[in-house]
Amino acid sequence: MYQVAIVGTGAIAAAHAEALRAHPDRVRVVAAVDVDRDRAEAFAKQWSIPAAVTALAEVDEYDLVHICTPPGSHVELSEQALAAGATVVVEKPLATSLAAVDRLLAAEAESNGSVAVISQHRFGSGAERLRNIITSETFGRPLIATCHTQWYRDAAYFAVPWRGSFEIEGGGPTMGHGIHQMDLLLAMLGEWQEVTALAARTSRDTGTEDVSMAMIRFNSGVLASVVNSVVSPREVSHLRFDFEHATVDLEHLYGYTDDDFTVTAAPGHEDQVAAAWAEGPHGRPSSHTAQVTAVLDALDNKTVPPVSLREARTTLELVAAIYRSAFTGRPVPRGDITPADPFAHRMDGPGAPWA
Repeated sequence: MYQVAIVGTGAIAAAHAEALRAHPDRVRVVAAVDVDRDRAEAFAKQWSIPAAVTALAEVDEYDLVHICTPPGSHVELSEQALAAGATVVVEKPLATSLAAVDRLLAAEAESNGSVAVISQHRFGSGAERLRNIITSETFGRPLIATCHTQWYRDAAYFAVPWRGSFEIEGGGPTMGHGIHQMDLLLAMLGEWQEVTALAARTSRDTGTEDVSMAMIRFNSGVLASVVNSVVSPREVSHLRFDFEHATVDLEHLYGYTDDDFTVTAAPGHEDQVAAAWAEGPHGRPSSHTAQVTAVLDALDNKTVPPVSLREARTTLELVAAIYRSAFTGRPVPRGDITPADPFAHRMDGPGAPWA
């Protein structure tokens, strides 16, 4: 049985506790960790966790650490857990910079543990079915895609001290909100090649953007448009994939089921498309529980838990490229952000235009 510590007991920690509770025969949560002792104790009481402490160093023994703190602390806490030989499950955004991810990759290479990054939208049955269809080209080649994360966050949301900050949160909706949909976009379409982007602070009183838009070219030739917003009163998370023979829409908000997918066949391909979509897995919503199950299965099988640190870096590199393109006014090819680039160390590089 794996001994688990949950570090950070804010709102998202409940999703982790719920996911772990689904496996009472495989895990035991031994500690709730939070710099605010009262909050740690309240969380421990709520989830029947035996210990509440203010630092991971106070936990005597653990095999698995779930990190649910603000993004600026993810790398340091992950390094601490890796040094103890533990496996880490860390929330997105993984880190506030590419340089920090590379530092964590080096720590992982020296540890018996590994890092899995929460990317829960990859693990619903609908996404798995779509990925199989793309691989088999049953709907023909993918041609274009759209990826919209249009949410609404008011002044009270940004009153939390670490929000709306490049230093601690790493960025605005491009980094902290749209990253989940963009991660699923990349999981479906593969390696990206180049991005051209815009970003603006249109309304919210924050240090980061509140809107960004990007055009992405993939190695396969697919073109995708991406919108990330926290100023949109009608909130939606929407992915659309146009293939040669069908369109697949996924519209939800914070998590999807099979019912949130709509498939539209091109004329003359109705039977083929309907038959293909009916095949494959069904009934598994996107969730932390689905990914945590996959992580535990990997640990049992002594394989690298999903989603690996290197896979997650690909998504974070896209985020950094969107910021660099938006703030410099130039396209950014994949791999162009080198360790010496200011945008490798901060998502706003030398500073946002409005700084």
